[in-house]
Amino acid sequence: MRSEVHIPDANQATPERKLRVVALCSLFSVVGGAEHVATELVLRLDGSRFERTACSTRVRLVASVDEELVAAGVRLVRIDRRSRWQLFAWWPLISLLRRERIDILHAHGSSNVMGTLIARLARVPIVITHVHTGRFDSGPIGVSQRLHRRVERLALSRADAVLAVSDGVRRRLVEDEGVDPSLVRTFPNGVPTLPHTSDDRVRRELAIPSDAPVVGTVCVLRPEKGLDVLVESSVILSKLFPRLKVLIAGIGSEEARLRAMVAKAGLEETVLFLGARRDVPHVLAALDVALCTSDWEGMPISVLEYMAAGKAVVSTRVGGIPDVLENGREALLVDRRDPAAVAEAVACLLQDDVLRGQLGARARERHRRDFEVDGMVKRLEHLYESLFGPTQRARQEGWRARRRP
Repeated sequence: MRSEVHIPDANQATPERKLRVVALCSLFSVVGGAEHVATELVLRLDGSRFERTACSTRVRLVASVDEELVAAGVRLVRIDRRSRWQLFAWWPLISLLRRERIDILHAHGSSNVMGTLIARLARVPIVITHVHTGRFDSGPIGVSQRLHRRVERLALSRADAVLAVSDGVRRRLVEDEGVDPSLVRTFPNGVPTLPHTSDDRVRRELAIPSDAPVVGTVCVLRPEKGLDVLVESSVILSKLFPRLKVLIAGIGSEEARLRAMVAKAGLEETVLFLGARRDVPHVLAALDVALCTSDWEGMPISVLEYMAAGKAVVSTRVGGIPDVLENGREALLVDRRDPAAVAEAVACLLQDDVLRGQLGARARERHRRDFEVDGMVKRLEHLYESLFGPTQRARQEGWRARRRP
């Protein structure tokens, strides 16, 4: 599907023309961290300074945000690959990059390798790769994994900038993956400020009494999210707080396994699966404590949303999370794979209204100061223009950045 976006003749360049940007991601959606960030960035870029194209690379298996992007003037291009080996499927993108003389290709997550290769073949002046994950394989790995890592390192080395979502991810890229440190920039995620509300519509929907303790998480139900630990900690907490409700909002491959764990523990009335929700602020309003039990993370959008909503957070101390939350000041952090520690931290907050309120307020202020979405977008706009300005194409055209209206 393509929106009605006018693309000027590339041969009629003007000094203050808009920069032509293609954002490349497996899917543009509110589900998944990389997908969410890619969507927010391309959606919020200043349309008076950038011509925006969003190119998705995979068949849609979850809800996308195509209508919102089109309404904002973003053109959509779909690759719709079903396998990484469908190399011919990339031709429409290669053709577009060449035909329309795209200035910047910004690849996200799993699209980094192919995005860099294709952009270089199409002679795109600026290539940016965006690393969202905090996981890098360690220990003994197979031949195919070693080959993949080498290809990924090569792709990152050919980019003009590698964006790491946290200092922890940057350190891993430089120290463990051998990426040139001059290429890697810490580029924290951002989310909009959420209303700090006592709206009880989700509690009413689920018939949860207003005074019952409620904890929960919002995430994609993937193995790395450590939700089995959340279920195990719920067994402990349900004995301390008989009226407790645990909300799990999201969909994913782990759902069947988690439901089986809940049934085996006899917690069907305690642990509630909400499925995919577009009303995250209302879900968060129902929570007394928000949880992240992940085994590894880059900079999780869910945690930023908890902060933006002013929620007290209990999280594992992994990936970029300690860069975002200070233990004892803005959250309680625990070691990964420790259900007893999770339960102890949650119980502490449920029993201490003052501490719970203090942590939530400090987290909200930290978000406002460092992780607001508008600041993330402004940093990206400046990066685009500062990288493109010195290129041969910019010099030949006498290009200069458009003044902000």
